[in-house]
Amino acid sequence: METKSSLHLPRQIQSQSYNLIAIVVLLLGTMGVYMPRLPMLANAQGSSISHAHNIYVADLDFWRRTDRERTVASTASFALDSDLSQIPLEVGSWIGEEVPETNQEVQILLEPEQYVRRLYHNQAGQYIWLTLIGGRSSQPFHPPDICYDADGWQSNFGSTVFHLPNQGELYALWLDARKPSLTQNGFDEHIVSYFYLFPNRDRMLSDGIVLFKLTSGRFGSPEESLQVHEDFITQFFSGT
Repeated sequence: METKSSLHLPRQIQSQSYNLIAIVVLLLGTMGVYMPRLPMLANAQGSSISHAHNIYVADLDFWRRTDRERTVASTASFALDSDLSQIPLEVGSWIGEEVPETNQEVQILLEPEQYVRRLYHNQAGQYIWLTLIGGRSSQPFHPPDICYDADGWQSNFGSTVFHLPNQGELYALWLDARKPSLTQNGFDEHIVSYFYLFPNRDRMLSDGIVLFKLTSGRFGSPEESLQVHEDFITQFFSGT
């Protein structure tokens, strides 16, 4: 009955009905074309979001993989293919300044592809030296304790874990070094922490490696000093 009555609708109404049907058919056809692509588009969007950070593999050593290797995200680019000097001078409550390396032996002996040296301080008056060394061979990289021992420092050596935002963690080696001061009574004391960054899990030398090293004075005990290092590191890195 409903179909029969529709056949006797006025010509103008019939024309409008046909137009409406044509629009619906066109919309259905368009959805038929694009619906299969929606998951792909959604995945593409999700992919761009997941890669909004720079992703790196961090480890304690550059020549062998350890069980403390971790994947981390960074707000700055630490890839050797980028300009490491472009990392921000202001991160959280830390403000940095460029301090060129005056020891020419560093460049001669290490021959790094990139070398960045920064001095950062926070509102509490604490200072941290950041050193970035990048290369595509093993020559630029050696444990800092070798230099300290050669220069007459006495040091304790160990490893620690830095807890990152987004439930991440990053392992680092550290040393507590001291030697008699040449300018005042007592000792000069350094706390050093460092780890290596790789652009992917392949860890090919040709892809580049970056050493991330922090050096500071003592802020209380070594553990308290490493907490200050952790505060600095969490301004750059988080879990993935």
